[in-house]
Amino acid sequence: MALEFEDPLRELEKKIAELDSFQTNKGYDLQEPISRLREQLRRTAREIFGNLTPWQKVQVARHLNRPTTADYLGRICTEFVELHGDHAFRDDHALICGFGRLDGRPVMMVGQQRGRNTRERLTCNWGMAHPEGYRKALLKMKLAERFRTPIVALIDTAGAYPGIEAEERGQPHAISASLLEMLKIRVPIVSVVIGEGGSGGALAIAAGNRLCMLEHSTFSVISPEGCSSILFRTAEKRVQSAEALKLTAQDLDRLGIVDEVIPEPLPAAHWDHDGAAKNLKESLIRNLDQLASQSPEDLIAARRKKYRDIGFYTEQSA
Repeated sequence: MALEFEDPLRELEKKIAELDSFQTNKGYDLQEPISRLREQLRRTAREIFGNLTPWQKVQVARHLNRPTTADYLGRICTEFVELHGDHAFRDDHALICGFGRLDGRPVMMVGQQRGRNTRERLTCNWGMAHPEGYRKALLKMKLAERFRTPIVALIDTAGAYPGIEAEERGQPHAISASLLEMLKIRVPIVSVVIGEGGSGGALAIAAGNRLCMLEHSTFSVISPEGCSSILFRTAEKRVQSAEALKLTAQDLDRLGIVDEVIPEPLPAAHWDHDGAAKNLKESLIRNLDQLASQSPEDLIAARRKKYRDIGFYTEQSA
C-alpha cells in the first residue's frame, strides 16, 4: 500500500538500493554518495511526516503494513500466553488477550487485532469486535485484577462490529459494561492507540489511568467518511471532516485528552516495526513504573477523575 505523499521517499530508497547493489557487485566504494542519500532521506521524511494533514494521518494510521497488536506482542513481551473465550458464546479473534512479561514484569495484554493479510483480516473481522470480544477482554482484565497484575490495552479498530448479529448479542451493553468495570479495576491500566481508534469500539478498552497515542495514530468518535456522509450526504468531504474532528494525537494532546504522544521512528511505524516497538515498550515501562506505587483506591479515583474532567458542561435548575 503506497501513499502518494511517500513517493519522494520511495524514489530515494530506490536510488540507495541501486547504489548499494552496484557497490556490492562491482566492488566500487560508494559509501559517500550513499550516506548523502540516506541523510537526504531522513531530512525528507522528517519534512513530510512532520507536516501531515489530519486526513494523511488517517491514511498512515490505516496503513496495511502498520504494526498490529500481534506484531507488538512478539517484540515487547519476552513471554506471552494467550487466553481465549468469553465463557458464553465464542472466542473473538478481533481481540487478543493474555498474560505476558514486559521487561520481566507480568502484565495482562489486551489488544485489538486487525490482521496482517487477507486471511487474518477475515478471521479477525478487520479488528471490529463482536460483543463476545469485549466480554472476553473484560473477563481477562478482571482476572488480572485478581492476580494484582497491571493491564496494557492496545487500541486499533475502526469501531465495534455494527452487524445485526452483534446487536442481537448485546453490543451496546458489552461496550458500556467494559467502560463501567474498567473504572472499578484495582490495578494500573495503560491504554495506547497504536493505529486507528474508532468510536465506542476503541473507547471500550481505553478507560485507563494513562491514555497514550502513537505519533501518527488517530482517535475519534466517528470516521471522517462517516462524519462526511452524515453532515454532507457524501463521503467526498472526508478531508474537511478529518480536519474538523481533531482526531490526531497532536490535537488530542493539546486538548488534554491524551497523556503522552509516543514518537514513531522515521518515517513512521509502518517503515520500521522494530523501532516502533522499542518506543512503545519504553513508554509502557515508564508509565507502569509511575503507577506502581499508587494504592488501588488512588488508581480508581484518578482514573474516574481523568474521564470526568474531559470536556465541560453546565447545569441548570428546573
